Amino acid sequence: MANILEAHAPASRPRMPKPSDLDKLRHKARTATDHLSANVAVDAAYNQEMPEAISNKVLPFERKLKNMSEVRHFFRTNKTPIFFLGATPVNLLGLDRWVRKFSYITYYDGWDGHHPRVFTPAEKPYIEFQSAEEINNWLLENPEVREYIDSQCTPGGPRPKIAMVFFDEDTEAICEELGYDLILPSAALREELDSKIVTTKLGNAAGAPSVPNILGKASTYDELMALADEAGLGDDLVVQTPYGDSGKTTFFIDSKQQWKQYSKNIIGEELKVMKRINNQPVAVEAVLTGCGTVVGPILTELAGYKELTPYKGGWCGNEMHPDVLTDSQRSRTIDLVRKVGTGLESAGYRGFFEVDVLVDTDTDEVYLGELNPRISGASAITNVTAGAYADVPLFLFHLLEFLDVEFELDVDEINERWEEMSGADIWSHMIIKETDDILQYITHAPRTGKYFLDSRGKLQFSRAALDWHQLQSHKEAFFLRIYGVEDYRWKGADLGVLVTKAKLQYEGKKKTKLSIDAKHFISSIRSQYKGIDVPTAEHGD
Repeated sequence: MANILEAHAPASRPRMPKPSDLDKLRHKARTATDHLSANVAVDAAYNQEMPEAISNKVLPFERKLKNMSEVRHFFRTNKTPIFFLGATPVNLLGLDRWVRKFSYITYYDGWDGHHPRVFTPAEKPYIEFQSAEEINNWLLENPEVREYIDSQCTPGGPRPKIAMVFFDEDTEAICEELGYDLILPSAALREELDSKIVTTKLGNAAGAPSVPNILGKASTYDELMALADEAGLGDDLVVQTPYGDSGKTTFFIDSKQQWKQYSKNIIGEELKVMKRINNQPVAVEAVLTGCGTVVGPILTELAGYKELTPYKGGWCGNEMHPDVLTDSQRSRTIDLVRKVGTGLESAGYRGFFEVDVLVDTDTDEVYLGELNPRISGASAITNVTAGAYADVPLFLFHLLEFLDVEFELDVDEINERWEEMSGADIWSHMIIKETDDILQYITHAPRTGKYFLDSRGKLQFSRAALDWHQLQSHKEAFFLRIYGVEDYRWKGADLGVLVTKAKLQYEGKKKTKLSIDAKHFISSIRSQYKGIDVPTAEHGD
């Protein structure tokens, strides 16, 4: 199974046993799982279907939407069926609170069928997916999914709209054949913009510079140093190749020995050669609209913690709090992201995107790091900010771009207001991966829902819940289970996502560390996973 919250499966993923070989394991686990049942309380904010008699009286907007009140009214009375597809609904979970007829179609269901807006096929034959794109394409072609989408549509009414994080040209072809509107920029354009070389050139043209760098090729260490000397970058370098996750295609080189270590991944590639700086990375999501670029909150990231991920430097969450940046750094970061939006507009792009920004801790300069032309892992936090509740979640500006409605909004005023409110909230989330070198058939797993730390500091299950939007205290958390009973867990597998209104990192004397509460949350959730060890299947089976 693919590592579902990332684009591609890890190379170290073990080969799973066939389902036909698991009868004994299921029998052994059955007595432990038969008594389990879901207990989901539907939150009061759940957006119930509007009665048809009332729905027919709702008149469509025939003029431009000109303020946030009209935008909110438009979405609360929306008649266009909108579906988010993915392995899980985590990226946009909770948007159904704002948008009528917004649903989630997922491969995994952490609520075991009890979330009223989450649909998961009942029949899921065993498939070893190699990427998130494969999961999404399988869902689109699944007959149960197609029947569900049809059931949510009105004959002669609007065509269904489809959103997702990862897709490819096959996805576009499937949607075209089925009569679905994929409300995202084209796969070809997204692939082009994914290139770190293209991002650098786009940023330079728009006035959003990267860390001092030079573009070129190098087949020897001497050629690399000649490039660096030409741009005055020194001899401590960061080298990136165009495509791939930055943690796997970014190389730190300060000697000939390190060149030899990484040269097989560098030779023959277009390169971005950068001066190495001390930096604080932050993530910012934004939406390019016809009225300008709306910029979301500024988040820092959790990366490489051994308690959360077995992958060195691997992304494992985000954190938003008032002290992520100073006021000056925040203002310059927002300005840089808006300039990136201008560059994207010239490239023919529109809609949601994410920018990694690097703040030089020595010079205080703000630089463009990377561009992700898609919904990102940070979206789960972006959509619950104070700004989102004062106006609308950031993703709704993306929907405005792709729905049949005209709007004329003062984006400058929105950005100014959101910047002023950016210090009013604290949110964090962690992606909890399996870190042990095991392969287990899961017999017990924690429930999706709300948890709290009791008077003794023990993590207790409070109640079932649809999302994390009602958390109010740093002592509370919401856990979204991904892998559950009768699934597998292996080293690197995504077990679930924990969201809380607390800072999860603190600045130690030498480096940033996970807080004690963060470690306690992780160990408490992990302790609830139990399973039966199984041998890895032979490749010849």
